[in-house]
Amino acid sequence: MDRFDAMRAFARVVEAGSFTKAADTLHMSKTSITQLVQQLEARLRVRLLNRTTRKVAVTADGAAYYERVVRLLADMDDAETSLSDATSQPRGRLRVDVPSPFARMILVPSLPAFHARYPDIQLDLGVSDRLVDLVGENVDCVIRGGEIMDQSLMARRVGDLQSGVYAAPSYLQRCGAPVHPQELVDSHHRIVGFKRARAGKVFSYRMQRGAERLDIEGRYVLAVDDGNAYLAAGLAGLGVLWLPTYMADEHQQRGELVAVFADWQFEPMPMYIAYPPNRHVSTKLRVFIEWVAELMALHAPAIDRSGR
Repeated sequence: MDRFDAMRAFARVVEAGSFTKAADTLHMSKTSITQLVQQLEARLRVRLLNRTTRKVAVTADGAAYYERVVRLLADMDDAETSLSDATSQPRGRLRVDVPSPFARMILVPSLPAFHARYPDIQLDLGVSDRLVDLVGENVDCVIRGGEIMDQSLMARRVGDLQSGVYAAPSYLQRCGAPVHPQELVDSHHRIVGFKRARAGKVFSYRMQRGAERLDIEGRYVLAVDDGNAYLAAGLAGLGVLWLPTYMADEHQQRGELVAVFADWQFEPMPMYIAYPPNRHVSTKLRVFIEWVAELMALHAPAIDRSGR
């Protein structure tokens, strides 16, 4: 038994919650993972996992052992990195998931600079607005707009997106320009709805003008769960859009979108990088997080909320 492989297999089973998912993320067979964990339990003479037909649960001894194994694996990774020629040049594969408009308009166009700085980091980029199971899918980090709902994740705020409300000229010609946001709720006006995957509910948006505050959900003929499709629907005149300014600016300059409700203000949307708890923040992940923070400082810097 290779003790390193056995410890790594055990840690992945704990994190993924199943032998099958652990085998998939380690590119090994389920049988091999099972045998490694069984051999580890036999060597330690303790049961690390309780197995049923439906789930795998870590025992009290297994939980204590897992905490030490994670630290040990992290130390081994750091030791190997420090002894290589890549001490100042992180290497390896990073699995990242980002929203589709952010990928298309900001992240991907900037990646040549990232790879020039870190040529040995390989990025596997998932582009979606879906909810990602970071542990089960073995994703290193996600970049998301809005508050992180899963409080178990570690998260760093890297930016704040300013937003506005926009409509295509074709929509305004057909329906007229709405004067007050409430018209999106109780008149002929329509929005393009945006849904987070699995949420089943269209987003509502908080708007303020002086002492007047509203949470507007709006009525729609189309709701989508992808940012690029959302923008395309608005450009096609299917309804009014709430957009981060980075998504709207270019289209507004070309006359493809027109701002409405210019006298209303919006709470900035926070942008976060989130990553799994109890997961070693490797050098390659650390430099990627710092680089994204630098990128967001150029496009949508985080607002100092300390009051200083």
